[in-house]
Amino acid sequence: MVVRLSLNAIRVRSPPEQITPYIPRLRREEKPIAYTSVIAVHRLDSAVRYVLDEKKCSRSTNAESLEGVLGQALNQDQSEQDLFRSAIGCTIDSAFEDMCQIKKIWHKEKGVQGFHLVQSFAPGEISPELAHQIGMEFADRLLGGKFQAVVSTHLNTKCIHNHIVWNSVSMENGKKYRSNEKTYVTEVRRISDELCQTYSLSVIQTKKSERVGRPYALWLAEQNGMPTWKTAIRQDIDAAIADSFTWKQFVRSLENRGYTVRLDRKYPALKPPGKERAVRFKTLGKRYTPQEIRERILYPKPPHRAGKENRPANSFLLLLGEKPSRKLSGLQALYFSYLFKMGILPKKPRYPSFAVRQDIRKLDQRIEQAEFIFQNHIEDRGQLAAIRQKSEDEIAVLLKERRKLYRYQPNSPQIGVLTEQLKKLRYTVKLCRKIETHSVEIEQRLQEARTEEQQRQEQLAQEEKKKETRNQENQKRR
Repeated sequence: MVVRLSLNAIRVRSPPEQITPYIPRLRREEKPIAYTSVIAVHRLDSAVRYVLDEKKCSRSTNAESLEGVLGQALNQDQSEQDLFRSAIGCTIDSAFEDMCQIKKIWHKEKGVQGFHLVQSFAPGEISPELAHQIGMEFADRLLGGKFQAVVSTHLNTKCIHNHIVWNSVSMENGKKYRSNEKTYVTEVRRISDELCQTYSLSVIQTKKSERVGRPYALWLAEQNGMPTWKTAIRQDIDAAIADSFTWKQFVRSLENRGYTVRLDRKYPALKPPGKERAVRFKTLGKRYTPQEIRERILYPKPPHRAGKENRPANSFLLLLGEKPSRKLSGLQALYFSYLFKMGILPKKPRYPSFAVRQDIRKLDQRIEQAEFIFQNHIEDRGQLAAIRQKSEDEIAVLLKERRKLYRYQPNSPQIGVLTEQLKKLRYTVKLCRKIETHSVEIEQRLQEARTEEQQRQEQLAQEEKKKETRNQENQKRR
């Protein structure tokens, strides 16, 4: 099923002197069988009337257009049904009045009145009966029986398509339906694709469809270029590709990093070290599918241009220098070791730890906390608690002083000065609390990294022992 999902918000406006026919339109740059953005429709009664138009839903009226669209096999499976119109929670003849009645009951007659969704199918791929069945299933799963809706299958164009219009107010609890980018991805597109798979229909792939199946927060972070939990896996794959000349070497390189590669399944996957669930290659991005990885191994990109590269300035590195001038201890040693294991310092670890690098999405926070610790020469949690307590005491004094100014001198410019000071002190208190909590998490991750390193050493020792055993057996045979 090549689907066009056009979600239209229907808003109330004062009735014009002359009502023009309601006709949903595509944008100029868009073509049929494509995705359209959300557009406003101004009258709910016009939308319902357009969707339930018998001339568009009747098989007999559109018999000539159906002959060129339906294949011979689909024509043989047709039923005696002529009109493809259905209603949920209301009647076809009084759908608009029934929806208005629900709005009056819950006193929600203003604002968005309803929503209009268009679902198109590829020519010759589907019969009117199946299209209408899919439309009803789609409406039932999307709305859950909480919203009144009308569903119709229009047969007056080359592409058979469904129209679904539903009330914005729930007849169950009076709450309004919320339509936004997140609900489009997590509900509309997901349900549509699942129905396509159920009925073995094709789906058009677009940027919007690529977001389906991923948490919205994860997709949003990737769109904004922010690191996620997948970043560490991608970095390991990139490093393994750089170290390999063949696919077999690539798999061995990942296994040496603690990964378990599973190729004996429909969708190849890999399990990161210390994790129970595997991750499919294709979910990591277009450049990380098995086919694309093979291409990157066979045709590697040329090396960087010759010449000295200027490393971007890092405020933490500038504060610390290329290496610490003295032996570190306490929280300073903890954060320095953590950032070293994460691989952001000039000197890199021999075996980067996945347990630490999967936390790379919080790298900015960790650097900020490290800067605060080194700037204030904090070595233990006792000193950290003392700084937090001092800031809280200063906050209490400044709040008392500001309350007096609000009472006796409400226009004093000193109020703004005190507010700025309070912001800085509150931020310090918040940062101290984060360090207290996150330092415990860092200790746990470093312990996991040590365990991971120990397992790697044991694995290497076993491999070395097996290699020596094979060499001895070969010598005896000679």
